[in-house]
Amino acid sequence: MILVDSALKAREAEGKPIRVGMVGAGFMGQGLTNQITHSVPGMRMAAVSNRHLKRAFDVYTYAGHDEIVEATTQQRLNEAIRAGKPVVTEDAFLIARSEEIDIIIDVTGSVEFGAHVVLESFKHGKDVVLMNAEIDATIGPILQVYAEKYGVIMSACDGDEPGLQMNLYRWVKGLGLIPRVVGNIKGLQDPYRNPTTQRGFAERWGQNPAMVTSFADGTKISCEQTIVANATGFVVRSRGMSRGLEYKDDILKIGKLYDIDEIRRLGGIIDYVVGTPLTKAFVLAEHPDPKQQHYLNLYKMGEGPLYSFFVPYHLVHFEAPNAIARVALFRDCLAKPLGGPVVEVCTVAKRDLRAGEVLDDYGMYMTYGEAVNTDEMSNGRYLPEGLVEGCILKKDIKKDDVITYDDVKLPSGRLADKLRAEQYKYFRGETWLEEYLRVSELEEVGVESGR
Repeated sequence: MILVDSALKAREAEGKPIRVGMVGAGFMGQGLTNQITHSVPGMRMAAVSNRHLKRAFDVYTYAGHDEIVEATTQQRLNEAIRAGKPVVTEDAFLIARSEEIDIIIDVTGSVEFGAHVVLESFKHGKDVVLMNAEIDATIGPILQVYAEKYGVIMSACDGDEPGLQMNLYRWVKGLGLIPRVVGNIKGLQDPYRNPTTQRGFAERWGQNPAMVTSFADGTKISCEQTIVANATGFVVRSRGMSRGLEYKDDILKIGKLYDIDEIRRLGGIIDYVVGTPLTKAFVLAEHPDPKQQHYLNLYKMGEGPLYSFFVPYHLVHFEAPNAIARVALFRDCLAKPLGGPVVEVCTVAKRDLRAGEVLDDYGMYMTYGEAVNTDEMSNGRYLPEGLVEGCILKKDIKKDDVITYDDVKLPSGRLADKLRAEQYKYFRGETWLEEYLRVSELEEVGVESGR
């Protein structure tokens, strides 16, 4: 964003840097801290929270900081920030509540914990930038309702695929074209990958094997495309999108994969393919004006009807500070849902599963996620992949079958479950999930009373 660099330099000259509080201290948090420290004037990584405190220390040390302060109280955290010292804490809510923090960035990948932190941040007047596609894809629309209630902004992130694609979508739309396909590119798609198969790659790059697995098995891209769908109103042609369709031809000719009449009828689709060279994201768009079609052909864009616009890279933590600045300085939300969810991410069995098994989290051994239109998600009572961890199976599930709410017993008392029920009721007028949770709670009380 060309405006951002000048605005940040002005903040630096004023001695009023944007004070960032980061929740999560993983691989991306490490890179982001280093980037802000050395390459972003007018911004400061003021505090970092992580459940394993050593990792929070490590991200600051990686960026060359010393004299790092550990805070266990609100006063200690606030004093350290005012003194200009980097501060770490195990308690994310100290950061969310701090009057010395301007904006929160969530890099945890957690839906349940993230929901608590995001709402607490809102209550204390904090904008939130999400490098956490899982929470956005699962309960993003209802969290946006709460953001508006508190007069703050919750935004996706530059550099991460949803922000990258929405930037391209908005730019293409600004040229006067009509976007019809917003697409992502993967290098690999195998729904049966797990942390064991991905451990070597993860260790090579210093990443978490479970997170790397979510990239490989399609869960992460399903979450990312869901965010884009909800911000554009676009849908999937069918559950799972193109499911690893390989396309290695010219990106300018990728429109041949799609039936223009079908995608017009659908209003636009989100999708992904595998293996396209020199491309990370693309938008296919048409232009209704024959005169402009003539110019597009002259400019080497082809004869249409779908013109291909693309970006060859996504630089994640290098670009993430742009999102922070856009929110803090320009009040710009990168991928705000148009309303309720139009696409969600359902849970699919990665292997044959047995009654009584406790499901592990996404990016692990038991399930993977697929993007699906919300009408199908709701009608089928599909379980969201973002809330799969800790669910107990009531019945056997075959490999590649979708898991539903009726197939599981949920962990009790989760905030994210309640928010998702509220999301369906608020946007769709549906109460089936609210009723399901009520029955589950009564059953839980009955079990406790029986003891």
